[in-house]
Amino acid sequence: MQQHAISSYTRPNFAALFTPKLVTVLREGYGAAELHRDAIAGLTVAIVALPLSMAIAIASGATPAQGLYTAIVGGFLVSALGGSRFQIGGPAGAFIVLVAAAAAQHGMSGVILATFLSGLMLAALGMLRLGSFIKFIPFPVTVGFTAGIAVIIFASQIKPLLGLNLPHEPGPLLQKLLALWGVRGTVSPSAAAVAAGTILAIVALRRWQPRWPAMLVAVALASVACAVFNLPIATISSQFGGIPSGLPMPHLPAFSLEKLQQVFPAAVSFTLLGAIESLLSAVVADGMTGRQHRSNCELVAQGVANMGAAVFGGFCVTGTIARTATNVRAGAHGPVAGMLHALFILVFMVFAAPLAGYIPLAALAGVLAVVAWNMIETHAIGLLLRSGWGESVVLAATFILTIFRDLTEAIVVGLALGSVLFIHRMSRATAVAKLAPPLANNTDHNTPILDPSDNDIVVYRINGALFFGASATIGCVLDNIHDTHRALVIDFSAVPFLDASGAHMIAGLAQKAQRRGTQLWLAGTSAEIRNTLHTHGLRPPLAQHAPTIEAALQHIHQSAA
Repeated sequence: MQQHAISSYTRPNFAALFTPKLVTVLREGYGAAELHRDAIAGLTVAIVALPLSMAIAIASGATPAQGLYTAIVGGFLVSALGGSRFQIGGPAGAFIVLVAAAAAQHGMSGVILATFLSGLMLAALGMLRLGSFIKFIPFPVTVGFTAGIAVIIFASQIKPLLGLNLPHEPGPLLQKLLALWGVRGTVSPSAAAVAAGTILAIVALRRWQPRWPAMLVAVALASVACAVFNLPIATISSQFGGIPSGLPMPHLPAFSLEKLQQVFPAAVSFTLLGAIESLLSAVVADGMTGRQHRSNCELVAQGVANMGAAVFGGFCVTGTIARTATNVRAGAHGPVAGMLHALFILVFMVFAAPLAGYIPLAALAGVLAVVAWNMIETHAIGLLLRSGWGESVVLAATFILTIFRDLTEAIVVGLALGSVLFIHRMSRATAVAKLAPPLANNTDHNTPILDPSDNDIVVYRINGALFFGASATIGCVLDNIHDTHRALVIDFSAVPFLDASGAHMIAGLAQKAQRRGTQLWLAGTSAEIRNTLHTHGLRPPLAQHAPTIEAALQHIHQSAA
């Protein structure tokens, strides 16, 4: 018979869950060599983050300066307090849709307040130790909503990509596309050429010079071309009046009870996406380095970073997969690289802010077009479509709802569909089989303890988890008790888990057996399963317990003797 392995588990203490990785790295020993590695990696990531932070901010309805504030303050706090050695925080493309919608509805002051609230929620999730539950988001859901966000991001960049004249651009995708089509005659050849050149430059540099900062080089070349040829297209300076040369004074966002209620749904959406994105990014870093992040500590850090960014006028902060991967590839040693990346961006603001005014918006739109394309995981989509109808349905539902409805709704529905799919498959994996005689005694395999003449004793074995999804099917089989049966033995040795529904079904079976005068023996139950059964009243005389089928049969024979 199957033997149960008993494992011990020690619950991690507070320090093990919430000590920032920065503290861990410093305890290991930190010297000039480690600082050199982190400085090189931090500078590399800062060069990548500069154009991205401004482009994401503009697409989100914020100013380029707010994107830099978010990268500086949020990025520094994520690395200093986080539970990942290599996580890089800052504004992320995935938030463009949510932030733009919140800005259109509540204004930028509402976005900042929602960001602050989201920070409180993220920190609370971490302190409540709920970080590990984020890993239960099904893979098709993450692929689906990421692809949906990418489509929306690209659609939001059609106007600056082509230099279209559309003063009021609708938010919903279909209305947006119809409005853009209506002003197709206002295409700016100069803007389209700059955007196309930026995209081609990024693609070419990544292919032939992968070590170069492709996005920054492409944006710089576009800026030089616009200045030299005096192209009539919008720039950061003409649109936003340039970028300040430093951080603003910190201040709490203005709020009232009415305003809090208005922005609360947006804050919940920020929290949900921020938790998923940041922990997915940390998992990617773990896969690249072999390290293990602390999910609850990371959520607390993300919460503090969002509150800090809001205090300085920024918006949503999260872990960014592309910048985190760049940090790892650049040879970072630990969190100091992320902290230095934020400081390098601050240095850029202080000494080179006037140069940013020459950046054409069409070039930044080209950058986001590349980001949107990279967000669509074509390999993962193809893999999921080949995996079966279940994954395809979850993927398609999440993708469509993200585009046409709402990101939060898409995640909730995708998670629900994924859960139903899992329950269906688990229920099919649980089976019950009637054991045919003869069954031999463990101590003497030549002496059968149940032979074909024992027609009044029935033995069943359950294989798999006995939970609500499988209890009805299993119950129909076990319910086949006749008055002629003197005893029924159910082997639980291959049941790893029993929930209340399964225990309730066994309790009903036991009551039926008692009315018919049939003994019920439960064999091979683990301590956890016995506790669940006892809670539902399955103890003598309603049901008997035995360590093995053989022991149960011996007791049955002895009681009949």
